[in-house]
Amino acid sequence: MPPRSRHLFGRRSWPEARRIAEILRAETVGGALLLGAAVLALLWANSPWSEAYRALGEVTVGPHALHLDLTLAQWAADGLLAIFFFVAGLELKREFVAGDLRDPRRAVMPIAAAAGGMAVPAIIYTVINATADGGALAGWAVPTATDIAFALAVLAVVGSHLPAALRTFLLTLAVVDDLLAIVIIAVFYTSSLQLLPLAAALIPLAVFGVLVQRRVRSWWLLLPLAVAVWALVHASGIHATVAGVLLGFLVPVVRRADGPGPGLAEHFEHRWRPISAGVAVPVFAFFAAGVSVAGAGGLGATMSDPVTIGIIAGLVAGKAVGVLAATWLVQRFTRSSLGDQLGWWDVLGLSLLAGIGFTVSLLIGELAFGAGSEKDEHARIGILAGSFASAVLATVVLRMRNRHYRRLHEIEERDADADGVPDVYQGEARS
Repeated sequence: MPPRSRHLFGRRSWPEARRIAEILRAETVGGALLLGAAVLALLWANSPWSEAYRALGEVTVGPHALHLDLTLAQWAADGLLAIFFFVAGLELKREFVAGDLRDPRRAVMPIAAAAGGMAVPAIIYTVINATADGGALAGWAVPTATDIAFALAVLAVVGSHLPAALRTFLLTLAVVDDLLAIVIIAVFYTSSLQLLPLAAALIPLAVFGVLVQRRVRSWWLLLPLAVAVWALVHASGIHATVAGVLLGFLVPVVRRADGPGPGLAEHFEHRWRPISAGVAVPVFAFFAAGVSVAGAGGLGATMSDPVTIGIIAGLVAGKAVGVLAATWLVQRFTRSSLGDQLGWWDVLGLSLLAGIGFTVSLLIGELAFGAGSEKDEHARIGILAGSFASAVLATVVLRMRNRHYRRLHEIEERDADADGVPDVYQGEARS
């Protein structure tokens, strides 16, 4: 029997661990703002002033001649979320070029977990809606997404001492999840395709690519090109957030050998992640999460709709089963151990956290059913209920292990020689 020579939840290098910690802090703050925006929207939408909330989302701004006379809610979904996906594209490319995903042995687990965590919820939703009266198969992809900002906000409250390897796994899984989600949006939720604007978008996209490959950072050159790509992709019928991912993929990760400072992708990530986490996603959540229970036909009718049931079951059960099963299969066939002092309860806690689907799930719900439709209202309630249930269950599981996590966290943070680098990383470097 071959020895188990590696850990699925292995520790990264110190520079990479420090970078991941910075990302997690930014996403945690963004998650708190996201949660606050969602709660505010829910309270307002179910208050006596709900008409004012709906009227605000329907305010139209933008040039009609360019077909960009969109409502504020549409600007949030199509415009601000493009920033979110631009940052996701930067992070994903960095993972493939300089992170764990460049090593097939390390990449297989988060990729498999993300795929399993998307496939099983989609299957559960499809089965429920295909066999029940009033089902709507168009929403099969709604429960497949994981909201990393929301999940990390929950994690900051209930599992602040979670080992770095588990946090990194959750972040990497969510990054791969974002890529799969944008592929689903582009392939399955493009109703009509206009080839001329799509072909025209290649021109500013190519110019943007040439400039960033030459390490140009001037915003007054790059930003107009990015806006032009976004507008043309929007006009083509493909959801405009795809433009954000394409632009992110073009930015080089590795800096020039003779160049000072971080690579361009890291530079852009530092600039745009706070805007994405602190502005773009919370504003989208504010306009997307404000569902009126009375306007959706009442709680009883909503909770008996196969759309709602399928989304809740997909997020709560599907995500947990999919991520857990995929991780078990990888461990089984690679004959690897989970990691030092880590067990399957830890994986279950992360799998339940992956069931917190919010930002991208709300976006897919709008694309599948049409913003403001009754099915979309039911989908939003299902997303909120399923995410809340997943958060509660994850809290229960992770809190049971919090004392153990605290001990592991103390080991990871110990710096006996006070040189700023924890001892566990120095030991690995010497070995």
